Amino acid sequence: MTDIKAVLKAYADRFNSEIVGLFDGATGPEARVVEAMKYSVLNGGKRLRPYLVCETAGLFGKSFEQSFPAAASLEMLHSYSLIHDDLPAMDNDDLRRGKPTCHKQFDEATAILAGDGLLTYAFEVLATSDYPADVKIELMKLLSRGAGAFKGMVAGQMLDLYAEKIHKPENPLALISHIEEMKTGCLLSYACEAGAVIGGADEKQRQILLNYSRKIGIAFQIADDILDAEGDPALVGKTLKKDKEQNKLTFVSCYGIEKARRISQDLIAEAMDIISVFNAKGQNLQALAKFIIERNF
Repeated sequence: MTDIKAVLKAYADRFNSEIVGLFDGATGPEARVVEAMKYSVLNGGKRLRPYLVCETAGLFGKSFEQSFPAAASLEMLHSYSLIHDDLPAMDNDDLRRGKPTCHKQFDEATAILAGDGLLTYAFEVLATSDYPADVKIELMKLLSRGAGAFKGMVAGQMLDLYAEKIHKPENPLALISHIEEMKTGCLLSYACEAGAVIGGADEKQRQILLNYSRKIGIAFQIADDILDAEGDPALVGKTLKKDKEQNKLTFVSCYGIEKARRISQDLIAEAMDIISVFNAKGQNLQALAKFIIERNF
C-alpha cells in the first residue's frame, strides 16, 4: 500500500523548493506585498491541489517539471482565496496552518493586495509557461472559470456568506451541496482536469478524472466540517468549532457527525473504484482518496 503521507511530503518539499524562486527579484518598499504573497504561499499546507495536477498528468507520462507551472499557478490562486477568506470582513481568522494569517502577520491592506497579487500572478505563470498555445488557453479558461463569480469559487464564497444570514433555509442540504461544489469542489476539479489537459487525455479519461474529483471534493469538505467539530487545533492549525458558534450551514449540521462520516466513506470508496481503471498508475490517487477522510489536519 502506498504511504501517501510520505509521497505528499516528498512532493511538497520539491514543490516548495521550486515555487520559492518565483518570488525572487522584488526590491524597494513595494516589495512588501511580494513578501506577503510569498509568506502566504509558503505558510505550510498539504499541497493537495498541486499534487493532484502532477499525479493526474503523470497518468499520461508527464513529469513534475511539465506539470509544475499549472500546479504553481493553482496553489497561488488557492493561497489568494485563503488570504481573503481569513480577512475580518469574511471569516475573521487569526491562524492559518498554525501561523498568523496574512493580515495579522502584515496588515489588512497588505493582505488584500497580496491576494490580488497572487491571483494575477497565477495567470502570468501560466501565460509565460512552455505549454503549447492551445494548452495554455485551455488551462487559463478552466482556471478562470473554476475560480470565478458565475459558477466558481467566488460564487461559492458569496453563497457561503449568504447562507450565514439565513436561519432556516428551505433546503439546507441542497444549499450546502451547492456551496461545496463551487467553493471547494471547483478548484479540486480543476486540478484533475488540468492534469488531463497537460497529459493529452481523451474525453473519456478526462471525464473519469472529473468524476473522481467530485467524489473526493465532497468528501474533503465533509472531512473539514468534521475536523472543525472535533479536531485538535494544534494539528489542524486554525481556530476550530467556529462553524457551530457562528451557526454555519455545514454537512455536519445537516447530517450529524456519524452520518456525515459514513457518507464521506462511501464517496471515497466510489472514488477509488472510479480511478481503478488506470490500474497501477492510479494507486497514488486511490491512496490519496483514503487520506482525505483519514487525515487529522
